[in-house]
Amino acid sequence: MRLKKLKSPSDTFDVPFPEGKKYDAVGFGVNSVDHLCVVPDFPGIDTKTGMLQYKKLPGGQVATAILFLLKMGCRAHYIGKVGDDGEGRMFLKSFESESLDVSSVLIEKNTPTQSAFIIVDSRSGSRTILWQRNDKLNFKGAELDLGKICSGKILHLDGYDSRAAVTAASACRARGIPVCIDLDRVGEDCDALIKNVDFLVASSDFCCEYTGIADVHGSFQALVDSFEGFLVMTAGAGGAIACVAGESLVFPGIQVRAADTTGAGDVFHGGFIYGLLQNWPLNRIMAFSNAAAGLSCRYLGAQSGIRPLDEILHRVETNGLSDGRIVDYYK
Repeated sequence: MRLKKLKSPSDTFDVPFPEGKKYDAVGFGVNSVDHLCVVPDFPGIDTKTGMLQYKKLPGGQVATAILFLLKMGCRAHYIGKVGDDGEGRMFLKSFESESLDVSSVLIEKNTPTQSAFIIVDSRSGSRTILWQRNDKLNFKGAELDLGKICSGKILHLDGYDSRAAVTAASACRARGIPVCIDLDRVGEDCDALIKNVDFLVASSDFCCEYTGIADVHGSFQALVDSFEGFLVMTAGAGGAIACVAGESLVFPGIQVRAADTTGAGDVFHGGFIYGLLQNWPLNRIMAFSNAAAGLSCRYLGAQSGIRPLDEILHRVETNGLSDGRIVDYYK
């Protein structure tokens, strides 16, 4: 798909979404059960630290973004895998409680569900993640139902099951379905994935690792020069960076007292896709995504902080739209 080149942040993408689709958005990617451990300060090596709070909550990059879209009123569908353990049953129950269809979530026998232990610093809300994912959770051959993959107006991926993700992205693009991806690490088939997506919303860590350039802004520019689609780089509390008409612009995040930053990036992706579906101008999409992500940081867990649409919109209106600040590095 050849995307419209934006001339200014107030332009819209005018994405030609296919008509007659069952869903507004389909997500294919990881889910997780997160063990959140809130500590008074980050522990050092060979120390013992008492937890202020502990909770086990659902998470996962694509799973969280799709739940966000559902809560915004979109017809959203999630495709993924869980293990046949208690963690998997917990994840399925959490989605069912949100009235999210789990008919496309496969259960892999004798396999643990993806999980993470997340250490949250109570002073800043910053977190460190320790995670595990069994390769049996990857989709095998006929398990990947391209009919379901291509049943939405847009496909959202994360690339952890990279081979299946390339197949899914290629199938959607061949049918005129735009593809968005959340990349936070360089994995197998990364080059093929990037060639088959239209919207790449990546972390600053990914940009640096993928390009081999340690400077964040330099890595962003290098990726812009080699990517044919539209690139956004998330920068945590700093907001996000996008390139418009050859200029790299910083769209600032909102100021909140963070309890936990887990899932903020996933919520940002959900917000970005929601804005595309509404055909908002870029500056409104970025303001909405930043507001949704920032507000989510006031709550513990990846999905607990998803706020109602009217609350996010109110914060957008309160903050006002920004056409972005030109990154001095490029001037």
